[in-house]
Amino acid sequence: MPSQTEPETEFARVPDGFERLWTPHRMAYIQSDKPEHDDDNACPFCAAQPKDDAEALIVHRGTTCFVIMNLFPYNPGHLLVCPNRHVASYIELTDDETLEFTELTKQAVRALTDASAPHGFNLGMNQGAVAGAGVAAHLHQHVVPRWGGDANFLPIIAQTKALPALLEDTRERLAAAWPCP
Repeated sequence: MPSQTEPETEFARVPDGFERLWTPHRMAYIQSDKPEHDDDNACPFCAAQPKDDAEALIVHRGTTCFVIMNLFPYNPGHLLVCPNRHVASYIELTDDETLEFTELTKQAVRALTDASAPHGFNLGMNQGAVAGAGVAAHLHQHVVPRWGGDANFLPIIAQTKALPALLEDTRERLAAAWPCP
């Protein structure tokens, strides 16, 4: 029996001014099993630390924390601020780690501003897999530069994000622009 579609006028709803673009294909990602990265050996942030900065895409190293490029960036220059220690939660940081974590976030914003003049930033962290953390076992804060018009239909329609700069080139620009404390 062919499926029938109800007319839009018969839906129970309150108009809110938004158009809806349904993306049911995202359920496959939402419901999929994701690696836990529970131990230091499987964690990409722990694995990056002993490597050369350029190879690991590390932009800056502090005493207790470091800044690394996101391998799957939302925008060019998308950085992650991470503690050196493999801890999952913000409340597990020591006072010294918390201070440096915050200072490196501020420095990341300064470096991105100097290197690429974004119009704004998204700053944030997802605590736990259910909150959207891709690597839930190792705390990290996102620093995402934003420009007017940087979002378009490609991620939704074509499952593609257009990034006009290579990670390596962006890492070099940011490392060179990193503010000296």
